[in-house]
Amino acid sequence: MRTLRWTFAVYLAAVLVVTCWPSPESTAAPGWALAVVDAFRSVGVPLTVAFLEAASNVVMFLPFGVLGLLVVSGTRQAVPIWRAAGLVVLAGFALSLAIELTQLVIPGRYSTVQDVVMNTTGALVGAAAVAGILGGRRPLTAR
Repeated sequence: MRTLRWTFAVYLAAVLVVTCWPSPESTAAPGWALAVVDAFRSVGVPLTVAFLEAASNVVMFLPFGVLGLLVVSGTRQAVPIWRAAGLVVLAGFALSLAIELTQLVIPGRYSTVQDVVMNTTGALVGAAAVAGILGGRRPLTAR
């Protein structure tokens, strides 16, 4: 359980660095995004920067749902799996909202409602995957 908590803490720190570090590229798409889009287009996949950005936000918060629910499942109190998943998704929404509000005052960063929606979707998908796997079991208790 200690390793899981540390993993979650390192993941959260990485998310905060990625999302709250001042960006030198204020309005242009990042170079990595353009490179990925160009690579996909070169093999006939009509990928756009907007889609890549939205998908990246979902993928960034998938581990929040997975790790968050696994951490909650290790608490000593019995919690129904879907209630725990709901709490994790709510926490993912709150973190995403806090990040977006923080980005309002960071040079080169822009806050969008779409990012909150996509991040929350990632937390939901991650938590739902874990809840679906563990769902047939008794309420979550300490392991």
